Amino acid sequence: MQRHAITLEHPTDWPGFRTTARALVQANVPPQAVDWRCQVDAAEDLFAPEPHSHNALPPPAPDAPTPRVPPDFVHLCEQLILHRDPARFALMYRLLWRMAQGGHEAYAARHDPLDADRMLAQHMVRAVARDIHKMHAFVRFRPVVEPGGQTLHMAWFEPDHYITVANAGFFIRRFTQMRWAILTPDASVRWDGQQLHTGPGAQRSDAPPPDAGEALWLTYYRHIFNPARLKLTMMKKEMPTRYWHNLPEAALITELAQTAHERSAKMVEAEATVPRRRIAAPPPRSQPAAGAAPLTPAPPRASPGTEGPTPAVSTATAAPAAATGRATP
Repeated sequence: MQRHAITLEHPTDWPGFRTTARALVQANVPPQAVDWRCQVDAAEDLFAPEPHSHNALPPPAPDAPTPRVPPDFVHLCEQLILHRDPARFALMYRLLWRMAQGGHEAYAARHDPLDADRMLAQHMVRAVARDIHKMHAFVRFRPVVEPGGQTLHMAWFEPDHYITVANAGFFIRRFTQMRWAILTPDASVRWDGQQLHTGPGAQRSDAPPPDAGEALWLTYYRHIFNPARLKLTMMKKEMPTRYWHNLPEAALITELAQTAHERSAKMVEAEATVPRRRIAAPPPRSQPAAGAAPLTPAPPRASPGTEGPTPAVSTATAAPAAATGRATP
């Protein structure tokens, strides 16, 4: 069996993977005959093929149909390619290959929730989604004055997966009027207020050091900390310790947690405090005097010789009646 070594331009090269995978399926190349890698991985691999043989795709089989997949599979792959596992490309191609074969394999790859490949793909996509959420929560900007006098807010973050560029849209929507840059080991993104710029990865030393504003933030965090509501297990679940070294407030967690029990006991033993300013209670609503008639509109008076109120006649109905001399039914 002839093997095919496919080298993609970068770890999240979704267009390149999509084009190559479609050609391989049309050429009836099975998943076990394809080796997937990125240019960075190939440069570090001593046994990688020569550059001229990269992505030498075989011709399509006679009358080979174009593979068609449901839209949710495309969306799944767009998220799955952001995962850091090198086997993600093989997994995506294996699912695509199975869908193109038809029969039971295609049905299982499309619909079976217990299919091993589908379960693995869903698990990896959930990991990417968690990493995206953590980046939303744990990015901390620090202002830097550039030579031109403008302020650039910079942040350093270490994601688990390749989410930096894909996640930039969230920060553009949230900080549209602010000039900012986010540095990560994999890539960097910068928003100048009008356009997003992407660049290579950076180092922790490229990020700015703490400033006076960070000291103010730590003071605020210390004062809003409620020792009576401390739950370390839940806190570590929502804010894993691997993020702490990049969070300024994490330096206070150990100290605040150690004194939480003592502070909670003092809060219980302390006497109740009297507010410095009492808010006057609103005056009670006035009640009608005893025997007084309720303030409700009186019913319409009945016409002589009738038992009920006279029905109102609109001007639109009364005009024809007056003109013809006939009663309106």
